[in-house]
Amino acid sequence: MNPLSVLRDSLYFFRRHLLSIVQLCLPLVVLEALLTQMLYQQLGKDASQIYGMLASLLFYPLYSAALILYLDTRSNGYTPLKRNLLAMALRLWPSFTLMIMLSSLLIMAGAALFILPGIWVMINLTFAEYLLVLRGLPPLAAMQQSFQMTTGNFWRILTCVLGVLAPLWLIDGLSQMLVPQPSPLMQLALDSGNGFLQLFSTVVMFRLFMLVSETATQRPEA
Repeated sequence: MNPLSVLRDSLYFFRRHLLSIVQLCLPLVVLEALLTQMLYQQLGKDASQIYGMLASLLFYPLYSAALILYLDTRSNGYTPLKRNLLAMALRLWPSFTLMIMLSSLLIMAGAALFILPGIWVMINLTFAEYLLVLRGLPPLAAMQQSFQMTTGNFWRILTCVLGVLAPLWLIDGLSQMLVPQPSPLMQLALDSGNGFLQLFSTVVMFRLFMLVSETATQRPEA
């Protein structure tokens, strides 16, 4: 389970299915960015980041669950209808949103102590979304199972997370340097593009989730 192999395989899948992922997720990502922009235009740039989190809570569970379902069905050789994926994601929205809220509270509590505990909690909750969507576990059970699955895989997961986030941070920093005062339309495009590229992390973590699940299944037979 080499992190570089995971990143390479995930990038290949992301590029191969880019158009389908764009059609499935980008409209919701744009709506999320638009709602966030409208909120801060009304409340001012100094408004609490909680408002941005509320906008994310509305849309993120929908496109994230839909993408996870798409990854699972395509990995099994099926070609799902996008409306069916979105309908299933909509049914999962309440439990997914609750889990995101609980996970965010745990991560913020860890970060309030020091940065490292927050990172530790975040990594250990990596698989919770996949367990909720694909295994049908309730939020607390998915979070607990995620902690169990990440045992012994912390550094692999962290390496993959950094391998995804570092280029995104670089792109975001360059965009701020090149366009220091973007127009509202340009800001919407930048936020939407950045939000869409972050979906690559979902593909990477799905690949890791499948590898860890296979290892856990084979272990009793050894």
